[in-house]
Amino acid sequence: MLMKSRFFPLLVTGILMFSLYACKSEFERVRSSGDNTLLYKKSFEYYENGDYLKAQTLFELIISGLRGKVEAEKVYFYYAYTHYQLGKYISSNYYFKNFSNTFPNSQYREEADYMAAYSNYQMSPNFRLDQTYSSKAIDGFQLFVNTYPTSPRVEKCNLLIDEMRRKMERKAVDEATLYFDLRQYQAANRSFENVLRDYPETTNAEKIRYMQVKSSYLLAINSIYEKKQERFEEAEKYAGLFLGRYKKSEYRKEVQSIKKTAVKEIRTLTDKQLKASKQ
Repeated sequence: MLMKSRFFPLLVTGILMFSLYACKSEFERVRSSGDNTLLYKKSFEYYENGDYLKAQTLFELIISGLRGKVEAEKVYFYYAYTHYQLGKYISSNYYFKNFSNTFPNSQYREEADYMAAYSNYQMSPNFRLDQTYSSKAIDGFQLFVNTYPTSPRVEKCNLLIDEMRRKMERKAVDEATLYFDLRQYQAANRSFENVLRDYPETTNAEKIRYMQVKSSYLLAINSIYEKKQERFEEAEKYAGLFLGRYKKSEYRKEVQSIKKTAVKEIRTLTDKQLKASKQ
């Protein structure tokens, strides 16, 4: 009876330990195994099954021990991809770039260079927000196109570059329009000029040049006397350029009126200066 009473707690403890081991997930058993061959095999299995966080965890356990070995290249490449698949685009950009620098002759290098740029593309925000990552993505895609001109990815790169440039252009136009709406006509005029310079291929050139005429004209009207003639001359210049470029524009009559008024104001101001100089 005494033996039974002593044996029973040991039996219970054994059952509990067995149950705990049985309940321990396969991943935990692999992770804590210390078997690099198993870790290598299972990391790719998890990746192929879409368990990117588990794959990433296992890659991190073996990656440092693979330096100088053939397996390191593939592990590092897929490790970079786990960051991308988990939506960690800043780190995926970093690891894809680092991969290309570490393995310059790799069969994966072209894809890594593309994915580094594409990671920045994924962080390109709504046009109303800061476009730093759009600019970085454009630079990355352009570098890719220059480096791999015959790559089948070149067409996609060019499409994405155009997409982000349209987004950045829209933000620039909105900022210029905001200056106009706030009656900051000098800043608006300068901003519209910058849009035309930075995006010469814009399909909105007619509207932008029209807004440039209006902002320069309103700036002249609201200027101090000493600045008026110079600014009406600038408004007249922009109006003349618009009329010479857009013969059938819906804004043509309004621009003609602005030009006519600007010329009249210039003559009046010139006459006043002549009279003042004779006194």
